[in-house]
Amino acid sequence: MRLLQQILTEHESLIHDAAYDYYGRRLATCSSDQRIKIWDLNDLQGWVCTADWKSHSGAIWKIDWAAPEFGQVIASCSFDRSVCIWEEAEDESALGELKKWKKKASFGDSHGSVSSVKFAPPHFGLKLATCSEDNIVRIYEATDITNLSQWQITDQFDTCEGGSGGVMSIAWNTFILDPPTLAIGTTCDPNPRIWQYNEKTRKWQVIVTLTGHKDVIHDIAWAPNMGKSYHLIATASRDQTAKIWQLTPVKQGQWEPKEIASLDDHRAEVWTVEWNTTGTVLASSGEDGTVRLWKSNYKNEWTLISIIAAEAT
Repeated sequence: MRLLQQILTEHESLIHDAAYDYYGRRLATCSSDQRIKIWDLNDLQGWVCTADWKSHSGAIWKIDWAAPEFGQVIASCSFDRSVCIWEEAEDESALGELKKWKKKASFGDSHGSVSSVKFAPPHFGLKLATCSEDNIVRIYEATDITNLSQWQITDQFDTCEGGSGGVMSIAWNTFILDPPTLAIGTTCDPNPRIWQYNEKTRKWQVIVTLTGHKDVIHDIAWAPNMGKSYHLIATASRDQTAKIWQLTPVKQGQWEPKEIASLDDHRAEVWTVEWNTTGTVLASSGEDGTVRLWKSNYKNEWTLISIIAAEAT
């Protein structure tokens, strides 16, 4: 809670996203104030803002960390229709005590606000998926991981087949034995879809449609697999519910979906969903100002285990 108060004090406008690094000792935040801030956990278990810079000319919607094997690298996306790649470098003028982040690349291919960015699992290399209001999901790849100024678009596809709306949320399947797979939520359809790359056709195609929501999908999250024989995906919607889906592979390129939980305790729009590192606990946040934690019991029923509410000021 103290960290939350710090972040709210430091940023000058609405905070849209916060992302921990792989180890959970660094936190990046972004805001409508067009700034990114980096927070580091020190030896006294306190959080210190170690970097702060204006990174876009519009509100910043999302940020994401690359896997640690690629260095200290983050991606950001904005209302200004751009995606930026940032890499940390020591400030030699400050004898290494301060850190600064350098823009290594900027992508301006989108014809609308860029809604989200997600780095691919590292076994696919240094790849980044982006989605935007023009309905297009674009996938970029660093052509040389030692020089992050060089990127190319390797794939792009229209998620709404020419319809109006936009892509709001994307999530990668991290299971190492599966082909590249993305869960995608759009504003043109309340039914999230699972897209998978087909090596034979060299195209992305829909393999599963998740039916059950009644309104726009705000967020989507893919649980870490951890050796399970199935996948879990969570969705957050304007229809005031968060849902959990189980996807069981039937054969190559074909999965059987099943809705296993519909969580409506927020009684308000649900904005975000996020899994813990083992895929056993789900956090959801809503318009009611709370974060709710959910866990499956011995009956495989998802139950509420904790409610976190902001303190009154």
